[in-house]
Amino acid sequence: MTDIPTLQTERLILRPYGPQDFDAYAAFMGSEAAVHMDGPVDEDKAWTWFCNDIAAWPLFGFGCLALDLDGQFIGAVGLTYPPHFPEPECGWFLLDGHEGHGYATEAARALLDYTFETTDLETVVSYVGPGNTASAAVAMRLGGVRDVDAPRPRGDKCHVYRHIRPEEGPRQ
Repeated sequence: MTDIPTLQTERLILRPYGPQDFDAYAAFMGSEAAVHMDGPVDEDKAWTWFCNDIAAWPLFGFGCLALDLDGQFIGAVGLTYPPHFPEPECGWFLLDGHEGHGYATEAARALLDYTFETTDLETVVSYVGPGNTASAAVAMRLGGVRDVDAPRPRGDKCHVYRHIRPEEGPRQ
């Protein structure tokens, strides 16, 4: 069984989800802000996703982490690999009012670094909807390169940004 890590960046703590995070998570997933994540969804579907984000850790050795800023849940970052994804995806979301501060880039960089240090994955992708310019900018700041030939989830018309293991990155 894989322990769920806690990572720290300059401003954030990336920690396992707790029950106290679910209401804000479900509210986000039920809002129009979740449109780029196959949302909005009802609370039952949000619960399923929340539990899947946690369950990925023992299944794959990677998963999702809550973003904690000064003790407050402000979003999440994670690697997900549901059955309809051709390969593991690094994704993120921020609750309203926390966009534009670099939190998504900071958190995703920490998770990608951790992933490449602790798994055998050579690449990870980020699936970004064509209209989601904010997430496209994050993917590019992370060094993601657009991969027009990459397979997409179930015929999705998303853009695929590929993140490649750094050559000097350690392997387990």
